[in-house]
Amino acid sequence: MSPGLLASPANGCIPLIPVVETEFAAWLERQQEPLRRWLVATGFKAKPGQYSLTPAADGQLQAVIVGIGRADDLWALGGLPSSLPEGDYTLVGDFEPRQLERLSLGWALGAYQFTAYKTPKRPPARLALDPACDAERIERQVAAIGLTRDLINTPAEDMMPEQLATATQALGQAFGASVDQLIGDELLAQNYPLIHAVGRASAHPPRLLDLRWGDPGHPKITLIGKGVCFDSGGLDLKPSSAMRLMKKDMGGAATALGLARLIMSSGLPVRLRVLVAAVENAVAGNAFRPGDVLRSRRGLTVEIHNTDAEGRLVLCDALAEAGDERPELMIDFATLTGAARVALGTDMPALFCNDDELANGLLTAAAQEQDPFWRLPLHRPYRDMLDSKIADLANASESSYAGAITAALFLQEFVPTDLPWVHFDLMAWNLKTQPGRPEGGEAMGLRALFAWLEQRYGGD
Repeated sequence: MSPGLLASPANGCIPLIPVVETEFAAWLERQQEPLRRWLVATGFKAKPGQYSLTPAADGQLQAVIVGIGRADDLWALGGLPSSLPEGDYTLVGDFEPRQLERLSLGWALGAYQFTAYKTPKRPPARLALDPACDAERIERQVAAIGLTRDLINTPAEDMMPEQLATATQALGQAFGASVDQLIGDELLAQNYPLIHAVGRASAHPPRLLDLRWGDPGHPKITLIGKGVCFDSGGLDLKPSSAMRLMKKDMGGAATALGLARLIMSSGLPVRLRVLVAAVENAVAGNAFRPGDVLRSRRGLTVEIHNTDAEGRLVLCDALAEAGDERPELMIDFATLTGAARVALGTDMPALFCNDDELANGLLTAAAQEQDPFWRLPLHRPYRDMLDSKIADLANASESSYAGAITAALFLQEFVPTDLPWVHFDLMAWNLKTQPGRPEGGEAMGLRALFAWLEQRYGGD
C-alpha cells in the first residue's frame, strides 16, 4: 500500500469529515451543541483547505472537520497528509464511490515524499480507503505518478542516460515488456544521427530506449519521450539561473514511462511501444555547433541555429522511427520550450494535435480528470519561420515570437501526415507546493491521457 494510505478502515481511525462550503450552514445546524460552539468559537467557515481539530471530552482528538469546494474536487484533501497530526484517518460522510476515490487519490498524491537523499521530518498521515473505492485503481495511479516524480526529482548525477535505461529496464521487467537500446555509435550505424549528435559531447553516451509490451494483435500505441537528462544548452550555453532545474529536462521521458506503467499495470488491451531518446546536452570539443547542418533519420537536413534547441532534434529521430511502424496513435512528451510556459504558465501543458476530434476528446478528459492542458495551433503559416538558406529546415526560429508553435511545427515535419499525433510541451515541475502537488517533479497530463485511452480501448 502506498505511503499515506491504509487498505481499509481499522479501529482507532480518526473520523475525517469533509464539508462542502456552500452546505456548511445547513450541516452545522444538524450538529450537537458542543461541536457547533467549538466551530463557531474557532472561526471555522469550511473554506476549502480549512480544517478544525475537534477535541473529545478527555482532550483526545475526536474528529477533523475539513472544508472543501465540492465533493469531487481531486485536490480537496491533498494538503492534509503533511499538515494533520500523524495518525490514521477515515472519511465520514455521504459520498458516492467516485467521489471517495477522487478524494482518496488526491490525499495519496499529497502524501508523496522524495526520500532518496534526505529523511523526511515526519511520515504522512494515513487515510483508510473506503471499501467503496477501487483501491487497486488508486494504487496504480499513485505508483505511476510516483515513478514519474521520482525520475524527475533525481539529480542528473544519478539520472544520466544509463540510469534512465536501468529504470526503463526495471519497468519492463516488472510487467513482462521487452526493452532494447542503442548506445553511442550504434546510433550512427542504425541511422539515428541527431540523437547521436546532441549526446556525443557527454561522457555518458546517448541512447535510444525501446520498450514494447502487449498483444501484437491489439491496436498499436507509441509514446515518445524527450530524455535530455541534463541540458547545459550546449555551446549556446544557458546562464546558471536557467541551468539550475535542467535535471528535469528528461521530464517528457519520465511522463511517458509513468503513463506506460499505468497502461501496463491496468492491462489496457493495446500494443504499447515507448521510445525514449536519452542524452546529455554537454559541452566538449566534439559538441555540435551553431551553423552545423545535420542529416536526420528521415533524410531531412537541419541547420543548427541554436544548440539549446536540442530536444526537438532528439525527438525528430524518435518520431521518424515511430512513424515508420504506422501505429494507430503517436504521443510525445517534452519539456520543450519556455514559450509554452509564457503562454500558459507552469501548471498547464500545451497540447498540439493534428486531429481535431482527438484533441477535443483529450481536452474533455483533461477537464473531467482535473488534469489540465490547453490546445495551441499548428499554424502552418509560421512554418516559414523555420526556413534555412542551406538546409531543408532550421532547428529554431530567429524570431522571438510563437516559439512553442514553431517547435511543434518542426516536430510535425517528421510525422506522417495521415497518422494521428499528439505533442505535449510541458513543465514537468511544480514551482511551489500546492495541495496534492509537492514542489518538484510532476506528471502533468498523465491521468487525463490514461482516462482517454481507457475510454477508447477499455480495460480488464
